[in-house]
Amino acid sequence: MRDRTQRREIAQRCCFAVYYPVMPTLARSPFPLAIISDFGYRDHYAGAMKGVIASIAPGAAVIDITHGIPAQSVVAGAIALRETWRYFPARTVFLVVVDPGVGTARAPIAIETRAGARFVGPDNGLLWLAANQAGIKRIVKLTSPRHRLTNVSATFHGRDIFAPAAAYLWRGAPISALGPALRSISIVQLDLPRPVDSARQLRGEVIYVDGFGNLVSNIDRQTAEQFGSRFRHKSLSVRIKRGAAMRLLDAYGDAPKGAPLAIFGSFGLLEVAIRDGNAAAHFAAGPGSSVSLAAAAGRI
Repeated sequence: MRDRTQRREIAQRCCFAVYYPVMPTLARSPFPLAIISDFGYRDHYAGAMKGVIASIAPGAAVIDITHGIPAQSVVAGAIALRETWRYFPARTVFLVVVDPGVGTARAPIAIETRAGARFVGPDNGLLWLAANQAGIKRIVKLTSPRHRLTNVSATFHGRDIFAPAAAYLWRGAPISALGPALRSISIVQLDLPRPVDSARQLRGEVIYVDGFGNLVSNIDRQTAEQFGSRFRHKSLSVRIKRGAAMRLLDAYGDAPKGAPLAIFGSFGLLEVAIRDGNAAAHFAAGPGSSVSLAAAAGRI
């Protein structure tokens, strides 16, 4: 009995001795490594990237922002990154892979920003919206053999180039070690369409569809308010494609169940939704579908 008690005490001391030193890691590295991709949740691709990261930077806190970007949709990936980067700690490393041009002449790049965030991904416009907001400080082309896997596939740069580069950045490698500098004017810039303001109508289009089927447009609140200031004694109505006019509400719950509505969502952009439903399916609409804002002709 005494022997068993001694063994238990030794085991407990060993467990604490091994476990406790890991605890202060958060204090030493208070920023995570965050991932966005279009790899989905069925296949092994996201897991393979995370395995590479764990091998190079085992102490990194890895956060999956989403792997549900529609396949090959660079615009959707760029919007998701733009809408999330500022909510992370300064110096977070963002690994972003939506790469329909993988294996072609498009460059692999990393961007360091004045806000502190670092972005790693393909030079296809994917990083531009977020990097431009954060203030571009330095851009490099990822060419260093020491900071990529030995065998680079022509179809999986996320695993072989981007994940290693992101992991080494998180570990403290200077961005200049990853490859030669690039000028900001030399990388692909992604410009979202702008709404068109006519005398009686503000015309925009859907730029993003979320998982609830909400149709997010390119009309921001400030632009809408400036347009609406011309019609001080009239309310504004919204149409998706050539559908019926709908009211602009403050919350999804302000509409009856199953009814269409327009609202300024968390992006600060005008979106069309269905209360407890799917607007994309209901209106057979998606990116590129027209959205218009106008003074209501009568009661909606």
